[in-house]
Amino acid sequence: MSPEKMVTMANQIATFFKTQPGDDQLDRFAAHINDFWEPRMRRQLLDHIAAGGAGLEPLVIEAAGRISEPVE
Repeated sequence: MSPEKMVTMANQIATFFKTQPGDDQLDRFAAHINDFWEPRMRRQLLDHIAAGGAGLEPLVIEAAGRISEPVE
């Protein structure tokens, strides 16, 4: 997937969870990514965050440690 598309998708999901009540948005965002993004997508997102996370919402970057590392 193109980096731009991946950033857009992650930001859309983050925007949704930011609007939800409660204080567990990071956990819920990470759970969604872990449940619905295939390993290659998670790897691409984590690599993008490690490279600085250009264009990503702060919630996405903050949730990085809660996103499961894909098994290689």
